[in-house]
Amino acid sequence: MGWLRGFLYLLVLCLLQRSNSSLVQLTNNGYEDLLIAIDPLVPEDEKLIEKIKDMVTTASTYLFEATEKRFFFKTVSILIPKTWRENPQHQRPKYESYAHADVLVAPPAVPGRDDPYTRQFTECGERGEFIHFTPDFVLGKKENSYGPSGRVFVHEWAHLRWGVFDEYNEDEPYYLSTKTKTIEATRCSTKITGLNRVYKCLDNSCITRACRIDSKTKLYKKDCQFFPHKVQQEKASIMFMQNIDSIVEFCNEKNHNYEAPSLQNKKCNSRSTWEVISNSEDFKNTAPMVASPPPPAFSLLKIKERIVCLVLDKSENMASSNRLSRMNQAVKHFLLQTIENGSWVGIVAFDSTAHIKSKLIQITSHKERNKLLECLPTDASGGISICSGIRSAFQVIREKFPQTDGSEITLVAAGTDNTIRNCMDEVKQSGAIIHSVALGPSADEALAELSQVTGGSHQFASDQAQSNGLVDAFRDFTSGNAYISQQALQLESKGLTLTSDLWMNGTVIIDSTVGKETFFFVTWANQPPSISLYDPTGTFMGGFTVDNDTKMAHLTIPGIAKVGIWTYSLQAKVSPETLTMTVTSQVANSSMPPITVNAKMNKDTHSFPSTMIVYAEIQQGYLPILGANVTAFIESKNGKTEILELLDNGAGADSFKNDGVYSRYFSAYKENGRYSLKVFAHGKANVVTRSSSHPQNRVRSMPVWVLDGEIEEMPSRYEINEETQTALESFSRTSSGGVFVVSNIPKFPLPDVHPPNQITDLDAKPDEDQITVTWTAPGDNFDVGKAQRYIIRISGSIHGLRDNFDNALQVNTTDLLPNEANSKESFAFKPGDTLEENTTHIFIAIQSIDKSNLTSEVSNIVQAQAHYPAPAPLTYISTVTQSTKDSLATSGTHSHLTPPHFWDPLAQAHCPTPHVSDVHEHGNTEPPLNQVQEELENHLPLE
Repeated sequence: MGWLRGFLYLLVLCLLQRSNSSLVQLTNNGYEDLLIAIDPLVPEDEKLIEKIKDMVTTASTYLFEATEKRFFFKTVSILIPKTWRENPQHQRPKYESYAHADVLVAPPAVPGRDDPYTRQFTECGERGEFIHFTPDFVLGKKENSYGPSGRVFVHEWAHLRWGVFDEYNEDEPYYLSTKTKTIEATRCSTKITGLNRVYKCLDNSCITRACRIDSKTKLYKKDCQFFPHKVQQEKASIMFMQNIDSIVEFCNEKNHNYEAPSLQNKKCNSRSTWEVISNSEDFKNTAPMVASPPPPAFSLLKIKERIVCLVLDKSENMASSNRLSRMNQAVKHFLLQTIENGSWVGIVAFDSTAHIKSKLIQITSHKERNKLLECLPTDASGGISICSGIRSAFQVIREKFPQTDGSEITLVAAGTDNTIRNCMDEVKQSGAIIHSVALGPSADEALAELSQVTGGSHQFASDQAQSNGLVDAFRDFTSGNAYISQQALQLESKGLTLTSDLWMNGTVIIDSTVGKETFFFVTWANQPPSISLYDPTGTFMGGFTVDNDTKMAHLTIPGIAKVGIWTYSLQAKVSPETLTMTVTSQVANSSMPPITVNAKMNKDTHSFPSTMIVYAEIQQGYLPILGANVTAFIESKNGKTEILELLDNGAGADSFKNDGVYSRYFSAYKENGRYSLKVFAHGKANVVTRSSSHPQNRVRSMPVWVLDGEIEEMPSRYEINEETQTALESFSRTSSGGVFVVSNIPKFPLPDVHPPNQITDLDAKPDEDQITVTWTAPGDNFDVGKAQRYIIRISGSIHGLRDNFDNALQVNTTDLLPNEANSKESFAFKPGDTLEENTTHIFIAIQSIDKSNLTSEVSNIVQAQAHYPAPAPLTYISTVTQSTKDSLATSGTHSHLTPPHFWDPLAQAHCPTPHVSDVHEHGNTEPPLNQVQEELENHLPLE
């Protein structure tokens, strides 16, 4: 807990709103509008800006050569915190915000941990969320650990832009090669040479010895590391170790290491990184350049005050389904709770013409908020002209500010407007950001385009009031550049239409990271309900402010709300009645970052039968939250809701287990059009945990180099237990995941087109004469239902399974019956006499088949030992300092000391042959380092 308080609290603006929101465009081989954002908690340092420029400039040249003269960085914007001093070079941002940042320069999640990484949890070939660099990394203070920043940037850019993965695997650092018949380090390419050694230090004493083989895995034990030679000839690969001087390429089809259990092989079906890059839209739309590219051009953007104009539909389209009243409820919640202090707000209403209801007012207290509440439209009639509303909003903004760059328009519309495209060019040139809400099934589809071309957020709310969609939509319009301490987090969003039972009961959890300005908001359709609210001690909380005109009531808890379970009961007065409850709360203490939830779909548009995936990312600061119960609510344009339980199990749609990202396939769509996504997350005390493990897709800290036959001194670095998990208290959160559109759904009954999902977590362990394989069960349709049967095949060659699965040897699975999706499966079999005599290991893969005979993709391929080669003799070599000699001499211990030498008997093909006099093996008449070795090993945590 101390380190969380120690780093103050990390700005998590991007975590609240990200959804593939990058503004980057590829034009004539150059990436334009790359956005690098400096976190407001980073101390002001002009050197940081210069170092960012240097990093991107060198990265551009490295990227250009690595991609065979295809890509470079053309224009880059650096977003500077509002708290930094003014500079004549600073410009006001247009669309740019933290929500759009491609690179975040922010404090480390854990002090001293400066690992550069990319937040990447989508499928192979799909873009990531953002790159995280720490200030110390950018300033060059960590170059000894990670290498030149420009090279690291290219490594991470490949994660972010092209969806490739690392070509190492710290969980599986070694494998048994069928080519060399030896244990190999997981790497690409295999021409990267080095030594496998155990290297450990205690105070000033270091020991180096040969790696020992684990009797179960037949691979090196966990304390063994691969130390590359500092001087190499190999050029690939950037996704393995870009900090080697000779590395200037990605592994391609010719030099790719298909055997290695790298993340790239596991996630991309054993395709090389260059094959994935070559299949990207970027690659398909470009050709190699002849001339060298120009250096990147940089713009410095300084965050200013927020300017928002609400543009509200009051046309006849708002007269049905209680839309006008519901819109005003949502707008009032926005004005009372969502919009930040210091913001400028104006209001425009429109029908066939526009009506300015309020000029810009700067919010400094509740007085200004209440004044704006009085300016909302009260009747719905007339035609619709969305462009009139937008143009009047520009007028309102320009009356106070000379330009509209960076201002925001929040637009609500319920009808179709045939003239909406008349102002599209004007909108594009304005520099304003347009957020839009499509209300009801007939809202103009061009609303989404207005938001897309301006970098805004697009939301959808159905006519089903009990879904609370309008309030949720406006909750998403928090500032992309505001401190999280100024934002209200949504803890509850619930609604019911009551008929026979007139009670709506529920609970809300206030955890210790929130509680300030806790706001309870109740709406109804007909008559005010009776409201009962109790704090965790059972004390009744009265004093709701009732607004009968807008049909809402609200209560703010003064100070910090009590931690625990709050209970509410709403009793309707008439039947039927629709009631909703929304609860928001702000951060209780700036020294403790709150738990946040960010929801999204893998894509904004889908054409049947494309694969749809729901994601919900739960974090505290940048650290993942594990063990939560996460539920997605997906509502169609006509108000039909599907419910999905999201999982963080590393199977099916979920890329990585225990990374705080909960995922699930969605295939239960039944109609074309818009869908909205909302996610509810609940954590139970002492079940939910916060993990401090290193993130996936990070740059490895530079290992010790081998130079002139000697291991160089290990760079000092901060170490933390990577498996630390801290038990948390109970919490609850809700989050809007925006809108997605589905098209080309045929008429019912829908054909069965969805096979079982690919099994991605197949594992195999030998047990005497049999092999046990385990995996997570797929479903009938992706990860829903139950598959019909499994096919397991084996081969002595990985290519035999990868390229010709159907002709590989099939295992008898007659007695293997699939369980329900997401169950754990286990099956044991004996390879028997089916293998060739000299086969030492086999490769295994699995497919599943559903009731319609649809077949899944072939699973990840795993390797298991069949027969084992005799282990090579162990060689012990030690580096001993003068202090160790003195210590041993003092204790009366005598030892034969030798100079440090480094030779691996299992890597002779890659290493120079040592002199006989330099090698001491067990059993020699001249024992090598006997007593020194024992003395050191007694004090070291050796495996």
